[in-house]
Amino acid sequence: MQLQVSLSMRIITISNNNVFIDLMKITVAATHISYRTLFHTILILTFLLPFSFILTAFFTLEGVDKCSSFDCLGRRLGPRILGRVDDSGRLVKDLYMILNQVNSEEIPEGLKLPDSFSHLVSDMKNNQYDAKTFALMLRATIMKLETEIMESRFSELMNKHFAASSIPRGIHCLSLRLTNEYSSNAHARRQLPSPELLPLVSNNSYHHFILSTDNILAASVVVTSAVESSLEPSKIVFHIITDKKTYAAMHSWFALNLVSPAIVEVKGVHQFDWLTRENVPLLDVVDNHNDIKDYYHGSHITETNLSDTTRKFASKLEVRSPKYISLLNHLRIYLPKLFPDLEKVIFLDDDVVIQCDLSPLLEIDLHGKVNGAVETCKGEGEWVMSKRFKNYFNFSHPIIAKHLDPDECAWAYGMNIFDLRAWRKTNIIETYHHWFKENLDSNLTLWKFGTLPPALIAFKGHVHPIDPSWRMLGLGYQSKTDIENVKKAAVIHYNGQLKPWLPIGLEHLRPFWTKYVNYSNDFVRNCHIMDS
Repeated sequence: MQLQVSLSMRIITISNNNVFIDLMKITVAATHISYRTLFHTILILTFLLPFSFILTAFFTLEGVDKCSSFDCLGRRLGPRILGRVDDSGRLVKDLYMILNQVNSEEIPEGLKLPDSFSHLVSDMKNNQYDAKTFALMLRATIMKLETEIMESRFSELMNKHFAASSIPRGIHCLSLRLTNEYSSNAHARRQLPSPELLPLVSNNSYHHFILSTDNILAASVVVTSAVESSLEPSKIVFHIITDKKTYAAMHSWFALNLVSPAIVEVKGVHQFDWLTRENVPLLDVVDNHNDIKDYYHGSHITETNLSDTTRKFASKLEVRSPKYISLLNHLRIYLPKLFPDLEKVIFLDDDVVIQCDLSPLLEIDLHGKVNGAVETCKGEGEWVMSKRFKNYFNFSHPIIAKHLDPDECAWAYGMNIFDLRAWRKTNIIETYHHWFKENLDSNLTLWKFGTLPPALIAFKGHVHPIDPSWRMLGLGYQSKTDIENVKKAAVIHYNGQLKPWLPIGLEHLRPFWTKYVNYSNDFVRNCHIMDS
């Protein structure tokens, strides 16, 4: 770009060799020129020159030879010459038009994409991309980055799923050492409860709690927290059910760590005469149905869909936890058969902590209903307390659409009051078996979540809502849980993947659980559970 002023001050020329021969020529009559006019002319040029330079640079980048329209010519001459005040709006519209155009186009196969923004700029400079090519490269690069981010998030969720399904080293060590203790130490094999207390195991004037688990440390926290929070611990009877492989270790723990004055009974599933394949068809189904094995133990990666939200993908993983085909997780549906002498019990999951006396729960009148439960369709918590049947069942399936209401309120497992007398007068167990088989016959397409959906159907019409203040849910996945509300809750439930005994547990919620772990215990200390 050049500025030429003739000696006679009659002609002032602005020229650009690459764009226009005489971009601007001003002829001034010598006889009428004045210093004032000259000053104003130079002042105008002072404003025009930078803008002309910017326009020139812009169109050089865009490709001068490719711009031959009159509109391009107008933009070369500059907004002032053609009477435009500001052309930025037009540029934005052009850019939007190009971006909108490439948004609907397929990305060419084999398109080499830059690894970083600096590489993109370098490619633009070296290859002299036009605006459309640049927009296409930009879209492809962004799509590539979005895919990488989603794959990273899904990988994190997958790792979390495997961590949640695994047994921590310290807890595995605890089980092995206690099993060895059972075989070598007579005190670890002592009868539970002692013979003089045995009649109280079926005494209905006591407060009976049932816990089904293979996690020794978790069981000890539930029992310890309940006893320490009770106003009458001497009236508590805990019935702990575990599997055959864990029985010796579980028995050893409670035989060597008595929770007097409470009473603890430990039984393995192999010690219940009623639990046969004839009475429990689920045993055959779980063992022999290949679809179930593939669903819960097969590859979870093959069904990964990057269009899913991370929350949806996390839900898909959670429902495929192997715990859902464990007999221990289905045992609660057989309580009236397993404990024929008991009338009213509280069933607890192993991921709860008791923070107040629960005996008033057993005094609640269930009004002829079987199951006293906290409903999960109303209350504080957008995600935790917003569950209805549509959150659990596949209402696009005609069988579900015919029999269930999508807006019916759901309720929670984990802390339930069961009236076993009323239960024995119903066909709840048979209904549970029927719908479990129905889901199998439909290739596991009727519902999404583990053991709760068939229970929601089986207990339909048999549930009495209890005050939600008795229980706080979501401590196993809700990181924004209010600490003050946790402190005030009667029972806190770490439902979800982030169990407090796992390394992935939420640190700020873990102390409410660890306060009931006896870290001075020799077995706990030798297994380095505090460090694991």
